[in-house]
Amino acid sequence: MGLLAGGRPTAFDARAVVLAPGEARRYEPAEWQGALLVVECGELELEWGSAGRLCLGPGAVLWLEGLRLRTLRNPGAEPAVLVVVARR
Repeated sequence: MGLLAGGRPTAFDARAVVLAPGEARRYEPAEWQGALLVVECGELELEWGSAGRLCLGPGAVLWLEGLRLRTLRNPGAEPAVLVVVARR
């Protein structure tokens, strides 16, 4: 069971996803099911087929479930750290 500061149990899991500069990661819907994503640092570019791209920076909060994305990419010069929070 996850723990908040102070050792209290929580119903949520949190994990970090780090994308190196220039790294691209194929969008896998199951990986993001029920998850809230926060861009902690760096840049995150979301790529749809021919519909285009969206670039986001630190502080962006996203819900990726149900989107028809192709790729998550770090277009920046520093690592992008994404914090992913989901219910257990």
